[in-house]
Amino acid sequence: MFFKKIMILGATAAMLAMSPAWAQTELKLATDSGAKGSPSGDALDRWAALIEEGTDGEVQVDVFYQNELGSQAEVFDLFVAGDIDLMINWPITAYDERLGVLFTPYMVTSWEEAFEAYKPGGWVNDMLVGIYEDLGLKFFGPWPEGFNGIASANKYAMTEEDAADLKIRVPAMFPMAESVQALGYQTATIDWSEVFTAIQTGVVDGDGANIIYWDYEYFRDVLDYYNQTKMQFVTGVIAMNSQSWDSLSEDHQAVVHEAAMTVMGEAFDQAQERDQYYIDQAKEAGMEYIVPTDEQLAEMAKKVRAEVWPLMEERIGSEIMDTIRKNAGGQ
Repeated sequence: MFFKKIMILGATAAMLAMSPAWAQTELKLATDSGAKGSPSGDALDRWAALIEEGTDGEVQVDVFYQNELGSQAEVFDLFVAGDIDLMINWPITAYDERLGVLFTPYMVTSWEEAFEAYKPGGWVNDMLVGIYEDLGLKFFGPWPEGFNGIASANKYAMTEEDAADLKIRVPAMFPMAESVQALGYQTATIDWSEVFTAIQTGVVDGDGANIIYWDYEYFRDVLDYYNQTKMQFVTGVIAMNSQSWDSLSEDHQAVVHEAAMTVMGEAFDQAQERDQYYIDQAKEAGMEYIVPTDEQLAEMAKKVRAEVWPLMEERIGSEIMDTIRKNAGGQ
């Protein structure tokens, strides 16, 4: 009788081990920028829901928003190490300066050029696939936001002379600081969580290299101006740790990939409309939104390209820069 009980318990345990609940896969999905309810936070939720739905719950996705797992650098560390499986993020260039391709100043100059360059099969997209592979990451595609600018308190600058009096916070990503400096500004690198206080206390005069959404949503109480210098077309990146990818079945890989393509496609469809919405919101909140003329933008592009592109060639290689020079718009 005792032996039979052991046999029954053993069979039950074996059946449970083969059941879907026991076979369930858990993935961690995170972002370095964006709280729950923000556009990037909503994109995380959308990707997670599509994965869980597409796998009938066999893959469960735990979502972590901005600062929940650490700073921008810390979460990228976790991503490369495989402690985070999936990300929509704005990668730092500390691991590989070739990631600076994402931040090349005046590489594209219109929404139409940006979409063609960054979409799957586009010339920028193709470059990034190989760079990400070398980092042990699988590049699915961009999560586009829009063209960036310089947000400031009390005054703004349209000349190098005026810019020299302003110290602007920039992200720790090459060549963001170099691009802002080429326009004449002083720069400082400050962690995202400390930017509001830094502007409020006058440590810096503003925030540089972000699209209007971030400056409106997080700093509108301490900023007065937004000058859309359009240095970079800002985009997050939809990606997965390669080991995490390899650990999935082919069916689950297909679901994760298709879900990523859906999120990317929706972002392309919504990006320009969303950017305009936050431009309007910033104006209503009292920020003065400055749009340089085509002639002014051409002057900025000429100067920044002349100063920054050679620096990029030294650090990311002539092959990549030759591709950029061949394809870059507005020349």
